[in-house]
Amino acid sequence: MTEVPPPFDPELAAALEQLGPDAGPGLSLEDIPARRAAGRELAAALDPTRSGAFDAAERRVPGPPGAPDLSLLVCRPAGPPVPGPLPVLYHVHGGGLVLGTNRAGLEEPLTWAAELGAVVVSVEYRLAPEHPHPAPVEDVYAGLLWTAGHAAELGADPARIVAVGASAGGGLCAALALLARDRGGPRPAGQLLMSPMLDDRGDSPSARQLAGLGTWDRSAGATAWRALLGERAGGPDVSPYAAPARARDLSGLPPAFLDVGSAETFRDETVAYASRLWAAGGVAELHVWPGGYHGFDALAPDAAVSRSARAARLDWLRRLR
Repeated sequence: MTEVPPPFDPELAAALEQLGPDAGPGLSLEDIPARRAAGRELAAALDPTRSGAFDAAERRVPGPPGAPDLSLLVCRPAGPPVPGPLPVLYHVHGGGLVLGTNRAGLEEPLTWAAELGAVVVSVEYRLAPEHPHPAPVEDVYAGLLWTAGHAAELGADPARIVAVGASAGGGLCAALALLARDRGGPRPAGQLLMSPMLDDRGDSPSARQLAGLGTWDRSAGATAWRALLGERAGGPDVSPYAAPARARDLSGLPPAFLDVGSAETFRDETVAYASRLWAAGGVAELHVWPGGYHGFDALAPDAAVSRSARAARLDWLRRLR
C-alpha cells in the first residue's frame, strides 16, 4: 500500500517552492564538498557579536585524548557585568554529521541568549566521512568538559549548561547526555533537541512517507549514517553514542525538549525517543509542528507555525532556569 504523506503547511510549502527543483531532499557523498563550501560562505556572513551585543571569540581547547584541539566559539553578553554566573547554551551544529561549522545554525541560540542573559558556547566537531564515529561525539564531549571546567572564567554557572542542537546537532546532544551520564561527566541541565537525528535505521513510517519530499529524506540520512558508521549503519552493533535511538536505558537523563515537524522524516524517531524518556521516568516536552518539514522554521521564519515553534523553545528555556 502506498504511504500517503501528511501535507505541508501552506506557508511552508510556498517557501519550499521558491527554492526550486535544485533544493531537493537528497544528499550523496559527492555532494559534500560543494555543500561544505556553500555552508562556509553562509557562516562567514554571520556576525556572532550581533552588532556588539556579544563579545565573541574563538577559543582553542584540548580535544579528546590523542585528537587535535577543538575550536569553540564563545559569545558572552557585552556590557556591564551581570551579578552572579550566567547560564550557558552549549550549541552543537547540524549538517547531517558531514557539514557545518560552529557558526552554522547559531542565529537562534544567540536570540535565546540575548533574551535570557546567557553565554553561548558553540563547538566545532570533526566531520564524517573523514572522521567517523566516535570522533564527532567525543569532540562534543571534550568541549563540554572544557566549558564546565572553565565556567568561572566565562562568568558562567557549570550547573546551568543546556545542550542545544538541531538535526545532527540534536542527535549529538542526545548522545552527549548519554555519554555524560555513563562516564560520570558534567550533567547538562537540559537538552533541547530540534528535529534530532537519532536513528541510523531510517525505516520508520515517517521516513517512508516523506521519501523524496521536503529538505531532507531517508536517502540523505542513509548517506550521512554511512559516512559516520560505514558498513555498520543499520546493523546490529551500532553504539547509542552514535545513534541514541539504540540506547537501551534512557533513565537518569537531563530534562528534554524535543520538537519535530509532522511532515518530516525524523518525526517518528523523535516521538519514539520522547515516549521512551517518559517510560524511563524522565522529564520531556514534545512538540510536533503540523505541516513542518525538516528545518522549516529556518527556511520560513515568518510563517505562523515557525513563530510558534521558536516561541515554545524559548519558553521552555525560561522555565528550565
